[in-house]
Amino acid sequence: MEVKMSSKFIAELIGTFGLVLFGCGAAAIAGVDTMAGLSGLGLLGISMAFGLSVVVFAYAIGGISGCHINPAVTIGVLLAGRMPAKDAIVYIIAQCLGALLGAFVLQQILGGQLAGFTAGEWAYGANGWGAKYQSEYGTTAAFITETVLTFIFLFVILATTSKVGNSTMAGLAIGFTLLLIHMVAIPVTGTSVNPARSFGPAILAGGQALSQLWLFIVAPILGAVIAAMVWKVTEPKGDTIA
Repeated sequence: MEVKMSSKFIAELIGTFGLVLFGCGAAAIAGVDTMAGLSGLGLLGISMAFGLSVVVFAYAIGGISGCHINPAVTIGVLLAGRMPAKDAIVYIIAQCLGALLGAFVLQQILGGQLAGFTAGEWAYGANGWGAKYQSEYGTTAAFITETVLTFIFLFVILATTSKVGNSTMAGLAIGFTLLLIHMVAIPVTGTSVNPARSFGPAILAGGQALSQLWLFIVAPILGAVIAAMVWKVTEPKGDTIA
């Protein structure tokens, strides 16, 4: 059954909306201890929020759009020859709009605190690096982290969704990979590996989050390009499968 592009657009928008709301929401709302004394989620909890979000939407919208919910994934799939460029453009627009909407809803929730809410630098779960951000890593470390981890993420996606992969378990493998990625990268950049996920919060946060957005566009795309190239070389052809 052929799925209409309008359905794919809506699916990608909703999926990316959910990823940002759940993932960035876990970081911005529940990442630290509450005033009532409840313990915050911490690094592991935030990592799980992002990873499980991908698992949930992989099974919810995977049959509609493939559940890219990430421009880097769309670019990797495009370069791997699995989708046309015109479809990729529609996907990326939907993802960016979904991320912006997710960040907007998160902004409204945070703004509802009775004591008031002041959005500081890197608000709404925005990504960043440098002085006063997380463990204060430099630009080079941030760029390497985002490029390499996006490469790994895309390689897993291309492999598990290929003809030689286990498609029924792909959602779990991809979600757990993202969880592992967050466990490593949160102290460095807050973890992006997804230009749309960085775009939404940065637009609303402004300041340094917006000025540093370029890295979270360039590095993940570079990682995706490398992954697509490596997968084309690695992918078993014809009767060469052992």
